[in-house]
Amino acid sequence: MKRQLAERSGRDGEKRAAAWLMLKGWSILDRRVKTPAGEIDLVARRGALIAFIEVKWRKRSEDLDHAIDEYRLRRVAAAAEAVAHKYALSGEDMRIDVILLAPGGFPRHIANAYQP
Repeated sequence: MKRQLAERSGRDGEKRAAAWLMLKGWSILDRRVKTPAGEIDLVARRGALIAFIEVKWRKRSEDLDHAIDEYRLRRVAAAAEAVAHKYALSGEDMRIDVILLAPGGFPRHIANAYQP
């Protein structure tokens, strides 16, 4: 039951992040992209930029500071590398972003969060 609640909260966070990105001028290209290397929560485009986005939802905003780490970012980067050819068709720039969400606050968008 606890896992199902976490899954539902995660999906809700991804929907909120996608809506917020669209308000900021992004187009959502894909959601929950599964690869052998891991999963990408959102793939978004704005102009000539493709962002592979990890979304983290926490019940308390204080917990967001520890929601993402190097290991998770490496997995998203590996997953992005596996599917980048599907999204960056015309030489677009690509990056790994993170969106952190908690009730009662605005999303925190960390652009270019992973730079190997």
